[in-house]
Amino acid sequence: MCLAVPVEVVSIEGSEAEVDIGGVGRKVSIILTPEVKVGNYVLLHTGYAISVIDQGEAMETLEILKEMIALGDETP
Repeated sequence: MCLAVPVEVVSIEGSEAEVDIGGVGRKVSIILTPEVKVGNYVLLHTGYAISVIDQGEAMETLEILKEMIALGDETP
């Protein structure tokens, strides 16, 4: 199973971007998404931004992931 998570692009330098993942910064490749701009959300998979997504979709997905984590924390 593969998982891609939405992250916000904070800065861009060449073919790399600094993204925010839950308050943690990480450099990722944007070679597959050359159209990305600062402030966009992208789906991140194994260090590569694979798709630009809209903010609403990103927020909805992040909320679902938070709910899944919370459910896991409740399990004895």
